[in-house]
Amino acid sequence: MYKHILIATDGSELARKGLEHGLSLAKPLHAKVTVLTVSEPLRQEMASAARLGGIEDPVGRYDQQIDAIMKERFSYIERRGAEHGVPVDLVHEINESPAEAIASFAKLNGCDLIVMSSHGRRGVQKVLLGSQTSEVLVKTSVPVLVIR
Repeated sequence: MYKHILIATDGSELARKGLEHGLSLAKPLHAKVTVLTVSEPLRQEMASAARLGGIEDPVGRYDQQIDAIMKERFSYIERRGAEHGVPVDLVHEINESPAEAIASFAKLNGCDLIVMSSHGRRGVQKVLLGSQTSEVLVKTSVPVLVIR
């Protein structure tokens, strides 16, 4: 059925539910699993504000923080994969549009299922907060399993 599952995660508790579903699905299917995390780049206005606040190298500092977060996140994902008996490939991308990065990665790497979580917000909350899941659904032709 599915041969290459892409699990998109931002490391949140909700995203961990998506991770668990994806790993549980992959095991009996003997599917390859790639876990993708997308971080947004440091915006110029934020770097400027940090410099004004006395931080000499805000980009370097941001990169160090992202590296530390990813090391911890990937360690957790590897442990969960091992506990499920599923090897995982770990990928981190920097992109202004996480949804675009997810859809593009799935297409370029032959993923036949995307697993991701959503809060299920609607109406004004969705407009104000945005929804990466909704954007992925619009941008991809790959099936998407949405976990709440």
